[in-house]
Parts: sequence; C-alpha cells; structure tokens
Amino acid sequence: MRVSPSLLLAVLLMAPIDGSAVLESAYSSSEVALDPDPGSEAWKDAPRVVADHDKFGEPIPGPATEIRSRWTTEHLYLLYVCPYDDLNLKPDPDVTRETPRLWNWDVAEAFIGSDFDQIARYKEFQVSPQGEWVDLDIDRADPKRQGGMAWSSGYLVKARIDARAEIWYGLMRIPFRALDTRPPEKGRELRIGLYRIAGVEPARRYFAWRPTGQITFHVPQAFGTLRLR
Repeated sequence: MRVSPSLLLAVLLMAPIDGSAVLESAYSSSEVALDPDPGSEAWKDAPRVVADHDKFGEPIPGPATEIRSRWTTEHLYLLYVCPYDDLNLKPDPDVTRETPRLWNWDVAEAFIGSDFDQIARYKEFQVSPQGEWVDLDIDRADPKRQGGMAWSSGYLVKARIDARAEIWYGLMRIPFRALDTRPPEKGRELRIGLYRIAGVEPARRYFAWRPTGQITFHVPQAFGTLRLR
C-alpha cells in the first residue's frame, strides 16, 4: 500500500537523524584520482549509502544504486555505482560544456546545501553515463534570485560504462568553495539529497536515497546529512 506523499514527508521531517539519513565522507590527505573505479584503493573502503526506493518510498526491484564519498581540504568527491537494465543515452554527447535538461536521460544527481536556516538554497550537480554534466544554483524560495545554469562551480566529472556487468559509474569532484564559505573540517555537516534517473519509459525509474514524497526531487525538507569524518 502506497503511503500518501504528505504523510511520508511528515514522517521524514519528524524522524530523528539516524544512520540511514547520514552519508559520511572519509578524509583523504591527497586528492583522489578522477577515476570512477569502486575497487581502487581510494574507493574500496569508502563510506556509502544506497538509493533503492522511488520518490514515494516504494522499493525499486533489482540492485540498488550506491553512492560513496571522500573529501580533501579542497574537494568533495561522490562516486555513483549504477546497475542498469537499459541505458537511456543522449545522442551525440558533448562533454566539453553543460548539457541542458540532462535529466531527460540517464543521470545521477546530488543536491547539496550548507545553509541549515535557508534550506531552499542549494546546489545541484549531475553526471551521465557518458560523462555529460550540469551544475545549477537553486533557490526554491526565490527562483528569480537563483543562478541556475549560469552559475559555475568549477567541478569535474568522469564516467564509465561497463557493458558486460551492466553497471555504469559516475564520479563528481566538487570544489568546497562552491558549496560553503567556510573551509571543510572534520565534523562539518552539509545537507544533501542523492538521486538517480534510469531507463526508458514506460519503465523509467527514479531512485532516491531519501524519498521526497512528491513527484519532484526538489524537496529540501527531505534531504539527509553529509558528514565529514
């Protein structure tokens, strides 16, 4: 039985922070190579969470999407491990510039905010299986003030498709200066939503680490916590 969106969101807002709502990020004294290999030394033991429910909290059959994280004094790293049945890829990909409306295709997404008082303000980052990308400045409370796609974080991505295993990997390297005016330090917490859009209609799937209870991922009240350790 599907839980109503309003009830699901109310439960999320009232629930205490627990392990399922926190993605820890492990410190690295040196920058991590831009190589989306989950078996590498940098990534094999990295903290992780899984996205295995849809936006309304319904379980999604099959393997879950996994997200791992590390950080340095300069960057936040997110690695997505994305099993797939069918890939929905944009023809003629261009990885040299932002791809508008990248969410129309297979994509992994991270919404990250540093302001716990103005939670409607956050940044959005996307990577596709082909290495396309987009970064956005979002303000749900005042869309006219947001930078949208005109904003640039200076972040980099790398992606790889393993056709034999039917898994694609996406890596984001995000400068901390694009997320927070404060330098990163152990114990620092940010707000984060982790999502993935996969497949082709009518079997398209919308993975959410923290279900939003609405048809959109843009529900900052449902974000979890990113904690630097």
